[in-house]
Amino acid sequence: MGNRDYRYIVASIRENVGWIRLNRPEVLNALNLQLVSELVTALTEMDRDDHVRCMVITGNEKAFAAGADIPEMAEASSVEMLLQDQIAEWDRIRKLAKPLIAAVNGYALGGGCELAMACDLIVASETAVFGQPEILLGIMPGAGGTQRLTRAIGKVRAMEMVLTGRSMTAREALQAGLINRVVPPELVEAEAMNLAKKIAQQPPVAVRLAKQAVLKAMDTTLETGLDYEQKLFYFLFSTEDQKEGMRAFVEKRKPRFQGK
Repeated sequence: MGNRDYRYIVASIRENVGWIRLNRPEVLNALNLQLVSELVTALTEMDRDDHVRCMVITGNEKAFAAGADIPEMAEASSVEMLLQDQIAEWDRIRKLAKPLIAAVNGYALGGGCELAMACDLIVASETAVFGQPEILLGIMPGAGGTQRLTRAIGKVRAMEMVLTGRSMTAREALQAGLINRVVPPELVEAEAMNLAKKIAQQPPVAVRLAKQAVLKAMDTTLETGLDYEQKLFYFLFSTEDQKEGMRAFVEKRKPRFQGK
């Protein structure tokens, strides 16, 4: 991980938490093809690394990511967009097994908002701004902006944002249920780290399956979701961490989870 030469991201691992910083500050971290490819590669490696138990994506003080790289796609045809299929990379983010946190300062617009929503939790600064302004460019969201946003904040709010390009402040996003919490700008990364460390302390197999179950609730019926949850719940009784967790509770001590 540390030896890979990335151009547009900075990747590191601290205390069982994988960190990725988007690093195109001159264009407010606009998401071009290479940045997205590097991001997905780093996340995939961290997802496979037994030392990593949670991951965080962040940007800088001005922007998480201010959208897609418009000059890169401005003259593209529909066939060219289809063939390069950048959005297929985003599906790999959705399929990550470990929890992923977005630490958002400044702009999270267009693809930046979609990237934040592809994460499992969002910690935002008081300066954060969320929005899907694609309509102002003659297009519409294409990487989850109409689907995840509607599921997170409801039809009428999502419809207004998508159809007018209106953005949402961090406080509005918190009230609407889009994000987990709002903190001062200087505390965003520390708060994301605290949340990531809490998750990293939990039993890894249970965390992985619990994430799967919550995501299943977003795209299935209640009956199917309950059946899925029940099967995962029973499966966890075959893990060593379940035995350790319950013994520790009975013995009134802190559990030592091994991910087995």
